[in-house]
Amino acid sequence: MLTPCFHEYHHIMTAFAIRSSLLHCLRDPGLAGDVSAIEYLPDAVTLVRDGYVEKVGPSDALLQTLGADVRIDDHRGKILVPGFIDTHVHYPQVDVIASYGTQLLDWLNRYTFPAETKFADRAFADAAAAFFLDRLLENGTTTASVFCTVHPQSVDAFFTASEARGLRMIAGKCLMDRHAPEALMDTAETGYRDSKMLIERWHEHARSLYAITPRFAPTSTIAQMEKMKALAREHPTTYIQSHVAENKAEIAWAAELFPGHRSYLDIYDHYGLLRDKAIYGHCIYLDDADRARMTAVGARPSFCPTSNLFIGSGLYDLKQALAAGNVVSIGTDVGGGTSYSMLRTLGEAYKIQQLQGTSLSPAYALYLATLGGAKALSLDEKLGSITVGKEADFALLDPAATPLLARRTSLRDDPMDVFFALMTLGDDRAIAATYAGGKCVYSRDASSISI
Repeated sequence: MLTPCFHEYHHIMTAFAIRSSLLHCLRDPGLAGDVSAIEYLPDAVTLVRDGYVEKVGPSDALLQTLGADVRIDDHRGKILVPGFIDTHVHYPQVDVIASYGTQLLDWLNRYTFPAETKFADRAFADAAAAFFLDRLLENGTTTASVFCTVHPQSVDAFFTASEARGLRMIAGKCLMDRHAPEALMDTAETGYRDSKMLIERWHEHARSLYAITPRFAPTSTIAQMEKMKALAREHPTTYIQSHVAENKAEIAWAAELFPGHRSYLDIYDHYGLLRDKAIYGHCIYLDDADRARMTAVGARPSFCPTSNLFIGSGLYDLKQALAAGNVVSIGTDVGGGTSYSMLRTLGEAYKIQQLQGTSLSPAYALYLATLGGAKALSLDEKLGSITVGKEADFALLDPAATPLLARRTSLRDDPMDVFFALMTLGDDRAIAATYAGGKCVYSRDASSISI
């Protein structure tokens, strides 16, 4: 296992402190990056007790207030940021990442669907969930909105593994009763029944949250869409996650299968699946009316840059979405996406916006992956900043993780410039440690953290 701290999970002291630099967003800095929305402390102490942030501030003020029972982990030279939040990712696609040569619909049939049939085997699903979560943690990601397969046991495997690591995760069983291999289809009735059972088992259990999960409208019949509408009405605190307007061929197919709707997004709206806590991946080809509707009902788009580039779907217009009032977050979309690293994902997001004449500031990039992601998931009272009372989910960044990063980050005494270098040049090597619920769940160097 690549999480050496994990073995000590049940032996962790109730209180400890991290001494490091600290960088987080206090509020939305806007696309241009209002630095007054960013708090940077070059030498900070973060005191964690029983899984929550108890104190945070400059070390010269806080060190003398810590009790003798509080161990201090000294990580000066490294930067503590909130744990990264990935709002769109597929754990059953661990084995199709970097699959060559097709666009969305063919890619699903050629690679994704065959891989997902293996998740009928609970042992296979258990192993895949463990592998997937280890990849998230070694990249500093502590919360994600995750697609499972159509098999209920894939959901059980995922939440069993995430709860063992103490993670706050959102996930759900895919619902699809047409246009897929027989081994991957449920029915309107079994999909409803299985989803209801899984909601009762996992939603709000420990740190787990459930998402009603149509893969996308073309793989569900009208009967299944009606059943999902009932599920959403019966379980208003659950999440909803799906895909929309990712690919032009997909949009044309959805229009053919669901005639009479104003747009692809309107299909979901018609069936009660557009609301607060609804996260839709991609949203590349929405028009102004669609964007306005998402804002009005509280649904949120997840921008998936590496996937959009790799599958050739198109370029997401972040500036246009923000102008419409959309609460945008960011997703890796592995396995269409090509990296579990939120740093690399932010770097690709920057390039996509550059191609459209917009500069994604490092301050707003940090926001997208932390507090903005928490806001998109309606979790910003719990996550997204290193604030007293919030859950202690952190990533510890190492600006000197590679010779190139060390040289580049030493050039300017500017924390946002350092973060920009990390999101442009960094990857999993830049994550020194990851904490979830106040516990070390990953350490690059097991000797560096001994909670």
